[in-house]
Amino acid sequence: MNTTQCKNCGKTTTVKNGRVRNKQRYKCASCGYNFVVGDERTNDKIVALKALVVLMYALAKGSYNMMGKIFDRDRSLIYRWIKEAGLSFNDPDIDGDIAEIEFDEMWHFIKSKKTNFGLSKPLIAARGKLSHGFSAVVILQHSDDCTTK
Repeated sequence: MNTTQCKNCGKTTTVKNGRVRNKQRYKCASCGYNFVVGDERTNDKIVALKALVVLMYALAKGSYNMMGKIFDRDRSLIYRWIKEAGLSFNDPDIDGDIAEIEFDEMWHFIKSKKTNFGLSKPLIAARGKLSHGFSAVVILQHSDDCTTK
């Protein structure tokens, strides 16, 4: 047995299992996972590029396609980098008392900003329960002849 830690389960019950690409390969006796030590697919430049892509996306300054063109990477790779970064965070805590929300900047998705919808136009979110385990949210815009608090 080796003292090399399994990348899948974290146990040290690994044995040597041949060589691949001139690197020692290991197999975990507990879970059967095959792996090599180290990851040469990344370097400091790639780590910095991933951080920049995630930062640009978080600031809502770039789409997958646009960032892929800027950094000469495939947009699916940009998506995977952002998804990987998002999975490293905990789910946000959302207050259960939220009954009204506002959407803005929908033009980013439909490529045309409507002047009668969005900024300063409140929306009503009505929640309902369809059956056990299913729920529905209906979002409506206030009509011009209604009053709001």
